Amino acid sequence: MSENVSYTLNVNGQNYPVTADSGLPLLWVLRDVVGLTGTKYGCGITQCKACSVLVDGVLERSCDFDAKNAAGKKVVTVEGLETDPVGSRLQKAWVDEQVPQCGYCQSGMLIAATSLLKKFPRPSDENINEYMDNICACGTYNRVRKGIKRAAGVA
Repeated sequence: MSENVSYTLNVNGQNYPVTADSGLPLLWVLRDVVGLTGTKYGCGITQCKACSVLVDGVLERSCDFDAKNAAGKKVVTVEGLETDPVGSRLQKAWVDEQVPQCGYCQSGMLIAATSLLKKFPRPSDENINEYMDNICACGTYNRVRKGIKRAAGVA
């Protein structure tokens, strides 16, 4: 039997008091409690990666990440990328390369690409293949690669 617990989440540099079911995934706390809906629900089993966020700089799938375990850590969602130098470069490159088609997967793609460029500022195709395993129903993978290379200055 679950019970409500209270904690504070730091999301995109802002603290949010949370009272939620003890087993609620971070995805639903972000969307339904905090009110940040940029992080998307896709499959619910960590396969599509539409729900990707950064927790203390580590790429996490929020659909299967216990929200209370994010207390005391820094969570970054797609809404927080505009103030991150790497994230904002990627957002600009996404527009310049017209990366999204339907756009549903793009918040997770941008988070994964931010994680990639923080580890590999000038990524190889192999690095991109390793990191960018998000599922895109529209198949914009070539434009994603172009956007990453543009943001990295290797286009």
